[in-house]
Amino acid sequence: METKANYVLIGAFTIIIAAALLLFGLWAAKYSTERSWQEYTIVFREAVTGLSVGSPVQYNGIAVGSITKLSLAPNDPRQVNARIRVDAETPIKTDTRAKLAITSLTGPSIIQLTGGTPQAPTLRSVDKREAPVIQTAPSALQNIADTANRIVERLDLVLNDKNMASISATLENLEKISGSLADGNQGLEALLVSARDAARNLDKTLSTANGTIQRIDKDVVQQLPPLLDKLESTLARLDSAAGNADALLGENRAAINSFATDGLGQMGPTLSELRGLIRDLRQVSDRLEGNPARYLMGRDAPKEYEPE
Repeated sequence: METKANYVLIGAFTIIIAAALLLFGLWAAKYSTERSWQEYTIVFREAVTGLSVGSPVQYNGIAVGSITKLSLAPNDPRQVNARIRVDAETPIKTDTRAKLAITSLTGPSIIQLTGGTPQAPTLRSVDKREAPVIQTAPSALQNIADTANRIVERLDLVLNDKNMASISATLENLEKISGSLADGNQGLEALLVSARDAARNLDKTLSTANGTIQRIDKDVVQQLPPLLDKLESTLARLDSAAGNADALLGENRAAINSFATDGLGQMGPTLSELRGLIRDLRQVSDRLEGNPARYLMGRDAPKEYEPE
């Protein structure tokens, strides 16, 4: 009986130890998982065609995680909530943005994370929720779709009933003009012939003008060297004359200065005396003209006898 009791105790102890080890392993695995991964939420305001649970998440082209859940927003079915799980060491910043991307033309869609400056704080330090929300940026597919929608809307505005009627009328007028041109084929040929003759005459005129210009250029080029020689000789003579005049002024500078100081000073009284002389001569002339005998004889001239 004692032997059987020992076996029971040993078996129970073994089972307890194994269960404890199993629980410890599960706890360690869970703790390791929680420390190795971080969950985030991304809210898309566009269709996420091609995305599925398990699709990869890349950060600047490097795989850092995957999608764990996709669902419509309860309060706005136009939005899609994507739950992702990325490596806990991935530096998700407050200015990190998420967008849809494709790996190739025929490849599946993925979530691409971009941005994140070194100065920005980490998103987990600002958003304390279990799954912080990463802001989104418009994807290339969304930009293409928006551009296509705008083009279609503009085409709808342009191709309305009124514009279509105007286009039809314009096409009819073009058809009438083409018919008129076909009917007036002979007149059009005559017009083309006249245009061709005018072009030929213009070509001849231009040739003549070109020859005249060439002859003028040739004459000018031939006469230019003699003219330059004459001009150079004239300039040399002018330079020599200017030098002689300068030398003459230098030699007679003392006489010129003496005349400017003394001669000009003496001309004033001389001109005054000359002015008085002219005044006296004018008086003498007036007296001679008025009574020459009295002025010359110093007495009155005898009066002529007039018989009664």
